[in-house]
Amino acid sequence: MTVDYDSGLGKNPANFAALSPIDFIARAAEVYGNRLAIVHGPLRQNWRDTYQRACRLASGLRRLGVEKGDTVAVMLPNTPAMVEAHFGVPMAGAVLNALNIRLDLPSIAFMLRHGEAKVLLADSEFADSARQLAQQIPGLCVIAVNDILGPDDPAFGNTDYESLLASGDANFQWRLPDDEWDAIALNYTSGTTGDPKGVVYHHRGATLNALSNILEWDLPKHAVYLWTLPMFHCNGWCFPWTIAARAGINVCLRKFDPKLVFDLIREHGVTHYCAAPIVHAALANAPENWRHGIQHTVRGMVAGAPPPPAVLASMEAMGFDLVHVYGLTEVYGPAAVCAEQDGWDSLPVELRAAKKSHQGVRYHLQSAIAVLDPDTMQPVAADGKEIGEIMFRGNICMKGYLKNPKATQDAFAGGWFHTGDLGVIGSDGYIKLKDRSKDIIISGGENISSVEVEDALYRHPDVLAAAVVAQPDQKWGETPCAFVELKEGSNLTAEALIAFCRNILPGFKTPRSIYFGPLPKTSTGKIQKFELRERMRSSSAIDDQN
Repeated sequence: MTVDYDSGLGKNPANFAALSPIDFIARAAEVYGNRLAIVHGPLRQNWRDTYQRACRLASGLRRLGVEKGDTVAVMLPNTPAMVEAHFGVPMAGAVLNALNIRLDLPSIAFMLRHGEAKVLLADSEFADSARQLAQQIPGLCVIAVNDILGPDDPAFGNTDYESLLASGDANFQWRLPDDEWDAIALNYTSGTTGDPKGVVYHHRGATLNALSNILEWDLPKHAVYLWTLPMFHCNGWCFPWTIAARAGINVCLRKFDPKLVFDLIREHGVTHYCAAPIVHAALANAPENWRHGIQHTVRGMVAGAPPPPAVLASMEAMGFDLVHVYGLTEVYGPAAVCAEQDGWDSLPVELRAAKKSHQGVRYHLQSAIAVLDPDTMQPVAADGKEIGEIMFRGNICMKGYLKNPKATQDAFAGGWFHTGDLGVIGSDGYIKLKDRSKDIIISGGENISSVEVEDALYRHPDVLAAAVVAQPDQKWGETPCAFVELKEGSNLTAEALIAFCRNILPGFKTPRSIYFGPLPKTSTGKIQKFELRERMRSSSAIDDQN
């Protein structure tokens, strides 16, 4: 006879509470209230004060008329107010929309209208933009944030941030969400040929990804975390909530500057940071004297393209240990990790870099990652050769796209989230990204992975950054074309670099043309291939950011 494990055993307040990362700051304040939470210039703020300021923010927003489900947008660099907003906004029951501060005004205006933002917190650096947005969007309440390290422009907005907090209650009785599926954040993809899509995060997913960050990194209690990654990017990969869960220290950084990064690491004993590959490369290629005095191990997380062997070797020589993660906005930032195995450390740097270049395996609290044939939804062979689409499934996936049911339905077709990235899976279960589906170059009927060609280019010690796109060709249809940034002082020629690649790649995969110069990048350091494709007038010149 089957045992009844349900009757009289339902959920109640004693045995069930909705998951939400805003509870992390409450615990940090309760247990480690006197410990340092935020460092910013001369500011030193502990967890108790940070929690009370978040409560005041929530209370102040409520007094402004913000209700459950309202959107509160922020135009902020990585400042204390940005950390506080990640807690105070959802404490008020609202949804945080962290805007990409590098976008143009029409793009930001679209996002504010599409998300129906009721309030905008704007740093004084963006005072002029905030004034224009207030004129364009009737009813938008602008809160001026005058950061201690920002420009002084107090005369904009309906009120200022400190006055808003002063009007709030430090003992505000916030509540966990009624349902952990409730929205906590809205993040827009950075589309350029079409309107950006609004990715909606839920409390459950934000909680589980924040905790997965701890598990993947073995993040210790009271870690010292440097904000090299913009908090507007996938909510800083959920790290504002991660650091609160560990009662760590947020070392704020308004703008990336390699020398300042090394100075902050040295001064505050920074233990962890996250960044795009281009940021790690900038650190690896910085003057050696900037690094003097840093004696401890610093752990970095890199997303997107894997670190080239030369960068990895330089970082290791500096005492920096990199872990490679993979994900998208739709999966809260990273949701896969190249989990390192015993014995990798003893490998030569080239082989170690090859191992670390894999996108890897699912995050602890993500249900699944797979490489599937998008037509049949069947797994590809685990041979490291057969290409399919990388897909995710589980708790660390968005709710969907705001006001876009068709795009949501397409993204979740077949019960998986379709990334649009092409990859292979090896016999060890580790996934390796081959390309975006729109970045495959078809030359004479042969598929060429732009990532494979870029890997070859990065092996040259003079190459700082590289991107490969299709170049129209009368005979072959398309051939690979490379855009390359060289390290300072290099005299490398295109002919010499092509010859170098020819020793690594088959002839049909070797770039036919190479152009030197700065590469267009997003504010988070991703190379904008769509701009390069437009330069080549390629038939595939479409937006790879959409």
